Amino acid sequence: MPMIGWLFILGAFAMVIGSLLLLKDAGNIKVPKEKLEKVRKRKAEAEKEDEREREQKDDW
Repeated sequence: MPMIGWLFILGAFAMVIGSLLLLKDAGNIKVPKEKLEKVRKRKAEAEKEDEREREQKDDW
């Protein structure tokens, strides 16, 4: 294989490894307690709304 082919393969491999390392670093974000509590409240409200919609659908 010509040298340029090996360079392309090496470059592609480096980009994949680099992207995986960036994803690993981005996954370690700490969420403040206030924001986490806000998200939990919104999730609970959305679940209640879904439950109400299911009950209304069952009434038909």
